[in-house]
Amino acid sequence: MKRPSGVRPTLAGLATIVLCAVAAPPAVAADRYDVTVARTEYGIPHIKAKDFASLGYGYAQALAEDDVCTVAETYVTVGAERSRWFGADKTYELRGNGSRAKNLNSDFFFQRINDRGTVERLAAVPPPIGPKDEIRQAVRGYVAGWNTWLKGKGGTAGIPDPTCRGKGWVRPITEIDVYRRFHQLAILASSSVAIDGIAEAQPLTGPVDAQAAARSVAPGELDRRLGGLGSNAYAIGKTASRSGRGLLYGNPHFPWQDSERFYQAHLTVPGKLDVTGGSLLGVPIVLIGTTKGMAWSHTVSTARRFVPYQLQLVPGQPTKYVEDGKVKDMRADRVTVRVPGAGGRLEPRTRTLYSSEQGPIFTSLLGLSLFPWSPVNAYAMLDGNDDNFGRLMNHFFEMDQAQSTQDVEAVLKRYQGIPWVNTIAADTAGNAYYADIGTVPNVSAAKYGDCQTPLGRTTDLLQRLPILDGSRTACRPGNDPDAVVPGILGPKNLPSLRRDDHVSNMNDSYWLTNPDKPLEGFSRIIGDERTARSLRTRLGVKQLQERVAGTDGLPGKGFDLENLMQVGMGNRVYSAEIWRDALVAGCDSEACRVLRGWDLHNDLDSKGAVLWQRFVERLGVVLPGIVTGLPVVTNVVGPFATPFDPARPVDTPGGLNRLTPTVPIALNQAVADLQAAGLPLDATLRRGQTVTRRGETIPIPGGPGPSGIFNVITPTWNPKKGYTEVVHGSSFVQAVDLKPGCPDVRTILTYGQSTNPASVHSSDQTKLFSQKRWVTAPFCEKDLEADRSADRIHTAEDGSTLVTVHEARGKGRPRVDVTRASGKPARVTVKVRRGKRLVRTVVRRGAAVTTSPTVKRGAYRIDVTVGKRTLRVTAKQR
Repeated sequence: MKRPSGVRPTLAGLATIVLCAVAAPPAVAADRYDVTVARTEYGIPHIKAKDFASLGYGYAQALAEDDVCTVAETYVTVGAERSRWFGADKTYELRGNGSRAKNLNSDFFFQRINDRGTVERLAAVPPPIGPKDEIRQAVRGYVAGWNTWLKGKGGTAGIPDPTCRGKGWVRPITEIDVYRRFHQLAILASSSVAIDGIAEAQPLTGPVDAQAAARSVAPGELDRRLGGLGSNAYAIGKTASRSGRGLLYGNPHFPWQDSERFYQAHLTVPGKLDVTGGSLLGVPIVLIGTTKGMAWSHTVSTARRFVPYQLQLVPGQPTKYVEDGKVKDMRADRVTVRVPGAGGRLEPRTRTLYSSEQGPIFTSLLGLSLFPWSPVNAYAMLDGNDDNFGRLMNHFFEMDQAQSTQDVEAVLKRYQGIPWVNTIAADTAGNAYYADIGTVPNVSAAKYGDCQTPLGRTTDLLQRLPILDGSRTACRPGNDPDAVVPGILGPKNLPSLRRDDHVSNMNDSYWLTNPDKPLEGFSRIIGDERTARSLRTRLGVKQLQERVAGTDGLPGKGFDLENLMQVGMGNRVYSAEIWRDALVAGCDSEACRVLRGWDLHNDLDSKGAVLWQRFVERLGVVLPGIVTGLPVVTNVVGPFATPFDPARPVDTPGGLNRLTPTVPIALNQAVADLQAAGLPLDATLRRGQTVTRRGETIPIPGGPGPSGIFNVITPTWNPKKGYTEVVHGSSFVQAVDLKPGCPDVRTILTYGQSTNPASVHSSDQTKLFSQKRWVTAPFCEKDLEADRSADRIHTAEDGSTLVTVHEARGKGRPRVDVTRASGKPARVTVKVRRGKRLVRTVVRRGAAVTTSPTVKRGAYRIDVTVGKRTLRVTAKQR
């Protein structure tokens, strides 16, 4: 985000220093890394390290083993080299924000960031605005761990994943690669939604009707395209919990493919950190998870993290604009990238990208060409997250240490580092907490109204996207006294709520966080109030209310861990609960007979589930706002029998208006869809909604959120086969009972730990998810020690020598591997000790030495001496 003058110079002055400090290794002695990675069932790594550098080291090695190709591709992207490796004219999907970008445009977009030294500058800022020392240490260790892993495989030729085996784009990394990935995630829901629109922005010569273009886009289309991100989360407080303890249910709806997948890990630095949960690929910090006293999740917020500004151009000079009567020049960045030319030889390609003081000039976002650069106007994007870097990382680092909802609130207010999500948390004391406290451009309610342009009033009405007047500095973001940095809303102007019963969010705004205490009076830049909620939100709230009252058919009242999991995976279809009976009344067609007998669930064996899913999807195509609660054009009659009533927001709008002509049309289309796909009208999801992994067809329960399904699954429809792949939906799901001292944690990573199609961990948890089964991953030390599935590898490295000890059980022998970084042979002495007693000595010579000494049950220590250096590893024969 652009700051008032006087704020940036301090940062700019550090850029030159950090170009050396971040991109190149420091001229000091190499770090010593000491870490143990214990893999439990389903490949979940439990990483215990002596310090944060070692933690990053171990995390990178575990992550690379499972997801090297996907993570390596992100480094290609942020390094502006997609054209070089994947073709300039090809495109790729940013599944995390629902957009698609051309490789060449992506390279220009990221190369400008790199040319400006944006990430280097941000990384140089001291904490609390810049990254804390522990973050820097973890990143340094992560880089060493990744590079050691790759070298240990013999380079790319030894990579286990055939997707990128032998590919030149998998390479050793530097710290700046990792930091650039962090920055990419920070801007995922802001400027990254306009990569093509920024990279291709050029002035037009003729007149343009921007109003007509804006009115031609279906209402709510912007949020529909942003549907690549979503989530549900419940925090249950003591009065809604049977035990009086807090419980948490978190279910992010994220992509099943590519870089915005979650990776599950348990991270421990004794006495400093103990947290388990999920992170987006390439981030060695838990982003949603559990500590001993608190559990949290995130849901994608409705707050706009970017603001378009309409610039008034100087006639005949399309790169000059007027603000407060003063003429200003756009900044012109000549950006050069390398693309394959004739014969594959790399050649330069140059383009000029423009920006105003507000931000980059752009012409489209998410493929919507709403912002034409005409002779009269251009549009600049103010990105609230463009400098949210160290604050973001510091936030999550301290969340990983938080033990109560009070701690959570303090972290949120201290950094305001959350880039595009709400926070939902519960703690052992039975507190439930919600907040959308993060980085939101400071557009007050008054400014939101006073600074709207005529075009902005149209886009705001149809897409809840303001366009502010860029000809007045008064329309720039304001400054709140309690905000961590200038230009963002302070915590007092952002919604939060603490309750002892429950809070929740299902991706609508903060308004109905708890229906008994609606949150109101905030700027529309954060979200809407007193408007219809989506069917998924309404079902989510009803499930809470019915469980507390004991009216949902499950035993008793209130939540415990078991019924929390049952409710979360219940697969109720709320659209059917309010529409089905009216639809089939008086109808004797086969389709109606099937739906009349359907159990109103999207379970695997629910006959009629596929037919209803196609019906709602067809209905949503005709009337895009009817299911989501977004506005619809006024001349179209919606399917609801009763209108929305803000006094009854959970129950309205309701019923089905059978006189709406689009209703029978949608049903007939759904019937035709199933017939063309060779599916019977009573097809179940077991046959009609599947994925194929490692040659095995796996049926998938759940369904699309717009149908009012809590367990969201967004499948792709194959007209000849039915639903044959999942692109988005339930991902890292956690259900937590915050028992004092040792929380009970159940998880399911729906697509598994690995993106390697040959790995068992690319499908093992998908099969569990199919059966509504959960993983009980050990968290407390005693449980991890008792877990017989744990496969432990201890690693010690000092820059010249790498030692790994692979533990064994029973009569098995541990394996000790010693590798010299130089590749030169040397005398290697391996000593096995129990306490002070030496029990075995092995002496070998070589650059790589392997030995498997015999050891008895119990703890032992391996001392490896090479030259004058000794590395020690403590292990245990179990």
